[in-house]
Amino acid sequence: MEIEEKQAEVIDHFVKQVSAQKGSALGSVFVEATSHPSLFAFSEILAVPTVAELEGTDNSVHLEMLRLFAHGTWSDYKRNSGKFPQLVPDQVLKLKQLTVLTLAETKKVLSYDQLMLELDVTNVRELEDFLINDCMYAGLVRGKLDQLQRYFEVQFAAGRDLRPGQLGSMIQTLSNWLATSDNLLVTIQDKIKWADTMSELDKKHRKELEDRVMEVKKAVSVKEGWSCEREFFNSSKNA
Repeated sequence: MEIEEKQAEVIDHFVKQVSAQKGSALGSVFVEATSHPSLFAFSEILAVPTVAELEGTDNSVHLEMLRLFAHGTWSDYKRNSGKFPQLVPDQVLKLKQLTVLTLAETKKVLSYDQLMLELDVTNVRELEDFLINDCMYAGLVRGKLDQLQRYFEVQFAAGRDLRPGQLGSMIQTLSNWLATSDNLLVTIQDKIKWADTMSELDKKHRKELEDRVMEVKKAVSVKEGWSCEREFFNSSKNA
């Protein structure tokens, strides 16, 4: 949550900037925004009307670049580098940071081999330095590096912009979760009722046993009384 709060002012700053620009002039603003060390969400900028107007124009390449930073990864850039402007070093760093967030969305244990492949990193030392200095210290992720097992265990990862259609999928997932939770709640309530019923039956059974024990004790007590009286009577008679 901390990183989202930090970048709120930065987002507002760039939204105002792009709202005041049009056409090719937006390109330099996009480079500045996608290079900013505290900005990792771009949906608000994409929603500005002057940005949407780039669609289908000669300047649409700048729009595609902004979409790449909103939803894409370093691998997406490499596969389609011809359709984007060349990235400056700060943009490359930012896109690799965002790539880690995307990987952390679906897996909480990321192998070093996968990370090195996705980030174009050639050795473990370089990878760990990147994860610690550029991801953990930046507040993007928290986790544990395991050098022996060669994996990064993600304990927290900041969220990225929702991809087109992702909101509907999330709503469906939440709906399914709620339905499952409702069914689980009904099952738990049924088990509680069953436990209460069994408890009552156990109490009733225990009460019946206690009553029977008391009856037996009374019967034994009466029998012992008769035996004492008989012995007394026989002793008196013999005397």
